[in-house]
Amino acid sequence: MGRAFAAGVAVLAALTGCTVQAPDGEGKGRSPVHIDLPGTPAPARTPDAGDGVPETVPPSGDDKPGAAPAPPRVLWSRGDTGRDVRELQARLRQVAWLFEGPTGTYDEPTERAVSGFQGKRGLPRTGEADAVTWQRLLRMTREPGRWDLYLMGGQPADPPDARCRTGRVLCIDKTSRTLRWMIDGRTVSTMAVRFGSQYTPTREGVFSVYWKSRDHVSTLYDSPMPYAMFFSGGQAVHFSADFAARGYAGASHGCVNVRDEAAIAELFAQVRDGDKVVVSW
Repeated sequence: MGRAFAAGVAVLAALTGCTVQAPDGEGKGRSPVHIDLPGTPAPARTPDAGDGVPETVPPSGDDKPGAAPAPPRVLWSRGDTGRDVRELQARLRQVAWLFEGPTGTYDEPTERAVSGFQGKRGLPRTGEADAVTWQRLLRMTREPGRWDLYLMGGQPADPPDARCRTGRVLCIDKTSRTLRWMIDGRTVSTMAVRFGSQYTPTREGVFSVYWKSRDHVSTLYDSPMPYAMFFSGGQAVHFSADFAARGYAGASHGCVNVRDEAAIAELFAQVRDGDKVVVSW
């Protein structure tokens, strides 16, 4: 009967794709029949670990996506201020992405300029100056000088000349390119100024305001000189629309130009004929 049963099992195995399991090395019986159903893959196996029990191999693939790379560190963004922002703006001007400033404030024009620069070079258009954007900009530009950083003013004033410490004085410093309005040694206001070129230099020395002309027009150059305060011949402190537009990229014909119209309008209202003017290096 045993032989008949074994023969039947063999026939069943042949028909269903089964294999007959032999006894293990210790004579222990195993399941007599292992059935492989069509279309069902068998789990991968590894040699046993010494206890006679095969181990299943874990899947070799991983359906989970890899971790996204960390975004580059943001160096400056909207609202930041300082010297580093000035340098960013000065470099953006060099590559014609910014036409205003530098102001030292990361404003909307700066954000637009950074975004445009990023998009042109295949970088994410965040409008924030991150480390990758900054390195790309550094490679394309030169180190800006002092008057690149302060092209449109905003520079700090140097200490006033000793001759400015008494009385009412327009204290004008050619080194720092600033004008201090001082009364009895106290600085009332400070503003950026521009001077004549090497061919039409602004004279240095101690002078006094001898004439004020609110809506003056130069008879020599036929150009407007609003809020003019004359101190030496035809040289005057006055507002300059050209200075407001081009900054230190231009020069006067010898006058002391002011680019902040509101500031010089207020100064014009305070200065009197006879007030001292000191122009020095």
